[in-house]
Amino acid sequence: MTTQTHHVDHELIQAAAHIARTRCQGDNHTMAAAARAHDGRIITAVNAYHFTGGPCAELVLLGTAASQGAYELDTIVAVGDRGRGVVPPCGRCRQVLLDYFPALKVIVGAAGRLRTVSIADLLPESYVWADHQFDIE
Repeated sequence: MTTQTHHVDHELIQAAAHIARTRCQGDNHTMAAAARAHDGRIITAVNAYHFTGGPCAELVLLGTAASQGAYELDTIVAVGDRGRGVVPPCGRCRQVLLDYFPALKVIVGAAGRLRTVSIADLLPESYVWADHQFDIE
């Protein structure tokens, strides 16, 4: 695995931290995510926890971004409530993010060691859904 690091978007982290602090209250919403769209906008979302496996903040963010016309995302970060800081995406989110945005960058790491890496670096030797789709014309 060749991990290439990129600039850390601190404004994006601050946006997610603000949403985690102000919107994640109680047990139903415990994570916030923020992504920078290709046009520079910041899109935010929170998870919808449910014991049956409700969607993570990153997955809610994909729908939120689409509803706002942001179909190209450059960078994403998730932040936990109660000051937990940056939290890396789970395996399901890594696969979905890779499938939707193969060039996406993800902010990971603890405070003081934050770094931005490619989603492909977080899911090496992964199944790529788009590689197995038929072109129907």
